[in-house]
Amino acid sequence: MKKRGRMKFERYGWRTKKKLSKSWRRPRGHDNKMRENIAAKGARVKVGYRRKKEERGLHPSGVREVLVFNTNDLAKAEVAGDEGMAVRIASRVGRRKRGDIVEEAAKLGIRVLNPVRT
Repeated sequence: MKKRGRMKFERYGWRTKKKLSKSWRRPRGHDNKMRENIAAKGARVKVGYRRKKEERGLHPSGVREVLVFNTNDLAKAEVAGDEGMAVRIASRVGRRKRGDIVEEAAKLGIRVLNPVRT
């Protein structure tokens, strides 16, 4: 299903100025070459780069994610059933409950994207 890599839209001038982050900001300067759509200056965010409807919201591995807070929430992922579903344990979940969720998911054959908190 996943065919092409995602475009990386980087802020213009982030390589030359240390204080600028890579995160995208729209170029607004009067003399800015990227604002003037000069091709060699990098790609700008545009509507045409949007992904297909089926591909939106997928994990990079190509599976759909479900956010889980406890073992009862694993039923959401089990409903989908097939290999195209994985669970992500919420960051607020503690170590003991996280362990319970990982065990239950293993029994049900569901993939956990973040089994251990680091």
